[in-house]
Amino acid sequence: MKYPIFFSFLFFLGSVQSGQAQEVSGNDKASFVPPFDFPITFSGNFGEIRANHFHGGLDFKTGGTIGKQVHALADGYISRIRVTHGSGYVLDVVYNNGYSTINRHLSAFVGEIARKVENLQYEKESWEVEITPEPGEFPVKKGQVIALSGNTGYSFGPHLHLDMIETETDDYVDPLPFFMDKVKDTTVPRAEGIMLFPQPGKGEVDGKQVRQAFPARPLKPITAWGLIGTGIRAYDYMDGVHNKYGVKNVVLEVDGKEVFRSVVDRFSYDENRFINSWTHGQYMKSFIEPGNRLRLLHASNGNRGLVDINEERPYQFVYSLSDALGNTSKVRFTVQGKKTNIRPVEHREKYVFKWDKVNYLQEPGLELVIPKGMLYDDVWLNYTVRADSGDIAFTYQLNDTRVPMHGVCDLRIGLRRRPVEDMSKYYVAGVTARGGKYSIGGKYEDGFMKVGIRDLGTYTVAIDTIPPVITPVGQAQWGRNGRVVFKAKDKETGISSYRGTIDGKYALFGKPNSISGDLICELDPKHVEKGGSHVVEMTVTDGCGNQTTEQFNFVW
Repeated sequence: MKYPIFFSFLFFLGSVQSGQAQEVSGNDKASFVPPFDFPITFSGNFGEIRANHFHGGLDFKTGGTIGKQVHALADGYISRIRVTHGSGYVLDVVYNNGYSTINRHLSAFVGEIARKVENLQYEKESWEVEITPEPGEFPVKKGQVIALSGNTGYSFGPHLHLDMIETETDDYVDPLPFFMDKVKDTTVPRAEGIMLFPQPGKGEVDGKQVRQAFPARPLKPITAWGLIGTGIRAYDYMDGVHNKYGVKNVVLEVDGKEVFRSVVDRFSYDENRFINSWTHGQYMKSFIEPGNRLRLLHASNGNRGLVDINEERPYQFVYSLSDALGNTSKVRFTVQGKKTNIRPVEHREKYVFKWDKVNYLQEPGLELVIPKGMLYDDVWLNYTVRADSGDIAFTYQLNDTRVPMHGVCDLRIGLRRRPVEDMSKYYVAGVTARGGKYSIGGKYEDGFMKVGIRDLGTYTVAIDTIPPVITPVGQAQWGRNGRVVFKAKDKETGISSYRGTIDGKYALFGKPNSISGDLICELDPKHVEKGGSHVVEMTVTDGCGNQTTEQFNFVW
């Protein structure tokens, strides 16, 4: 099936099949019908752990296909229309009942919206566009078809991502309670492992001051002394499907008393990066770092959820894991108090960053400023610098493992030499544990490369003078399929922009799916004359301004 860039039919389809969709009440204030007229199942739930953010909504399965009719959940109006590389076709709807939704990864808009977006794309000569209509411009009725589901943007398969936002607070909230009577689930969450976090200079686990992972039911006794935190890796499951989901409620009790609780029911957009403080990989911490202001975390023991092992006796830990429908499981383990002398942390003061202060680091060729509020806890840097002969700049290891920060912090790295005169070709590179480099960006300024970083990791400066590579995909079939397809790749700084023409006129190339990365133009007789040979020209530019232009011929 082709990707329909736009699919036009009457926007005001009325309440198509809305008679089959029963109202579902999520609370006393609002009720919604489901977005689809077939039984609903999910590939992802609200609040799942993702890189640097929470999963902000529900992922509705669409049977492995695109083009399913997406219905308005209630009466309201279209408030925002977007085409982006990240979320594909996106439609925001404000409802009259105190909520709004964001519908992501759509395959098509419908009716007048489809026409307006396409016209704007040609006017701006850009695939990515945004329209903010007036509130009365596109009203919707409950059950009305407002779009078609898809697989656009950063999407691994056909589905509808639905964010729900509470108008009064602007919080993202869990949509599942509004559709509870449409969901059958009797499967309990399951734990896959636990992790213990001895606090630096204040606690030890099995004689060590490093975090340690254990099976959910440890095979041998765990010993500890002093101040420790715990975490759990667990997932929820639902009847009849094989997907893993995030766990809505986690409660930790020690010796019969609750010390910590997480309830993943709402968060604000600005709270997203706090997930880096709450989690370690897929482990959810059951304590709150001092700089973590995430509202869905609750410590009730007066010690941020940390447990003080100060007696030589067994401490009984019990986790209760429950999902949105109340299915609950328990995980029990014992920590044996074993008295030991806890070694203080020895570290040079200049390499200790405090979470509640402004932090500066100045070294030869390096300047770093971390404003107050960027760190979640104190950090003891494992700082080193490498100077390889011929390097453009030193390689600075701020820390040997990534330490995420809550916002962008200014980093400046001095250049040792300038083998290329054009300073636009220089970029700050992050360095992986295996020595690979990836672009962070940055600009040259007075002998330094300046860039904003969000992690304490390893950085250096690199040069990119190699232009991107453009490869035609299935060129012999372009005319038959009615679509022109390219792959564009760049090894160093990535693709920053692209522009295509056919017969010298702008051609609407887009990246419908960012996972495949294909640049696709659906041939339209309104813009390309049918019945002859054509010349397509594609220009691609990378993050350092290196550009490649290629021409190809086809018949359509």
